[in-house]
Amino acid sequence: MKIALLEPLAIRSETLDAFVTKIKTLGHEITVYNDRDPSPEGLRARSQGMDAVIIANTPYREDVLETCPDLRYIDVAFTGVDHIDVDYCRKKGIQVSNASGYSDICVAELAFGMMLSLSRYMVQCDQAVRDGKDKTGLVGTELAGKTLGVIGTGKIGTRVISIARAFGMDVIAYSRTVKPELEAMGVKYLPLAEVMAQSDIVTLHTPNNAETKGLISKELIEKMKPSATFINTARGPIVDSQALADALNAGKLRAAGIDVFEMEPPIPADHPLVTAKNVLLAPHVAFATKEAMERRAEIVFENMLAWLNGDIRNQIC
Repeated sequence: MKIALLEPLAIRSETLDAFVTKIKTLGHEITVYNDRDPSPEGLRARSQGMDAVIIANTPYREDVLETCPDLRYIDVAFTGVDHIDVDYCRKKGIQVSNASGYSDICVAELAFGMMLSLSRYMVQCDQAVRDGKDKTGLVGTELAGKTLGVIGTGKIGTRVISIARAFGMDVIAYSRTVKPELEAMGVKYLPLAEVMAQSDIVTLHTPNNAETKGLISKELIEKMKPSATFINTARGPIVDSQALADALNAGKLRAAGIDVFEMEPPIPADHPLVTAKNVLLAPHVAFATKEAMERRAEIVFENMLAWLNGDIRNQIC
């Protein structure tokens, strides 16, 4: 089989070399690209003649896939696969796996980091000290005793809930699947509108797909308490960014922490959240820790080795 690693995985060279050696020992060819070329032309060139490719979060669409008739398997080094043309893959019989689970810890931790920072005005506190000011206007709130609304109780949402319980928060949730083990922990599942209305903090942990795109609408944002905070470390297209910015600017929402947008950063300077009030922005870094990158590589190469042996793991299609 001919395999291409289409973009770097941000891991140690010795880790990469060990996995590459395993694949070559089995008699397969693997080409490793140490730079990123997100252009359709570059992806087409790198994918030509390949039976399988490994790709992270670079968009990989039909305009590339249709030029790769030999391609049989896409090993996605990411949890979300909305950047892959999965419908085309299904139509053409191309199998797709993801790296589910690698970022559960780091995404949950960043979501909580944003909650803590926004509740205690940490960015403003840092600036106040640098400007020779005191704590005036910077008296924050505690997380203990607050109601956290978790939208999506998959692996990441479940980890967020465990952290929230350790902080002494009450947790309500909305999810496609109700988990009895979370209910046993005291989590109360409610309709989405009620979660939005009752929560002091809402944190989003759903995938981006046809069912969830635009899920957090203007109407739902308007149901939130003026004292509430909204956190998104999931996917940008799930949220109406303009409506969120409008609520923040009008004082109808206290704060927001946003790590994801409709496009990969850098985002346009005129994006509504760039100039919104009381918003903490991050350039899609929730998944990016040294530990997570190593876990991701392990999952991805185990996926590939399984596929080469006639099996498939973490299958999307």
